[in-house]
Amino acid sequence: MAVTTAILATLGALFAYEGGATQANAMLYKNNAAIRKTEASNQWNFYQSKSSKQNIAELGSVLASGDRAEKFAKDVDRYKTEKAEIQKQAEVLEAEAKEWDERSEQEMHLHHRWAQATTVLQVSIALSAIALLTRKRWLQYAVYVVATLGAALGAAALAHI
Repeated sequence: MAVTTAILATLGALFAYEGGATQANAMLYKNNAAIRKTEASNQWNFYQSKSSKQNIAELGSVLASGDRAEKFAKDVDRYKTEKAEIQKQAEVLEAEAKEWDERSEQEMHLHHRWAQATTVLQVSIALSAIALLTRKRWLQYAVYVVATLGAALGAAALAHI
């Protein structure tokens, strides 16, 4: 039982490390998503600014005459082109933010799986200590069953399930 306990403690330490690593990755990915969302928001604000300028130019082209009306009409066309480019950039940034969010969610799922595996192994270690103290054979088998469940959860995390 002492060797089994040492093996379970080693596995538990490895699982705990993986759980911490996946949690850190999830936070990093969530941070990247937030950065991309902010950049997309900035682009949409820039888009709104160009829309306001376009609206003013359209009004100017209606109210003005001659060369001034033509200048305002050119400005309207320029703002339309600029808005299209800004919109594309904003949509790309939004898509990137969504990808980072999804990666974060996947990492958090793995973190939970590693945490479950670690917890179950800790329970099996506690049962192992009790089995050693009481010398109950049935408790030793319970240790093996619970440890197998913990190992299965760890394997599921390793397989990204």
